Amino acid sequence: MAAVVYSTVPASAASMGGCSGENLTKTESMIEGMADGEGKAVAQKEVAMAQAAMLEGKMGACAAHIGKAMHVAK
Repeated sequence: MAAVVYSTVPASAASMGGCSGENLTKTESMIEGMADGEGKAVAQKEVAMAQAAMLEGKMGACAAHIGKAMHVAK
């Protein structure tokens, strides 16, 4: 899924601190290591919403969703 995001994200997205393919990848890696359960499902949903926001050019919303996913994954 991340490969799709990378190929369709505007170049300006890469310069945004919170919303980047790198941050999405890091967050997805953190989530993969989580035990299955409600927290993991919530974090995965936040990543999906972050990816959708990124594709729509909504960098603030993307960053917020990444932040929520990271918070749940910690």
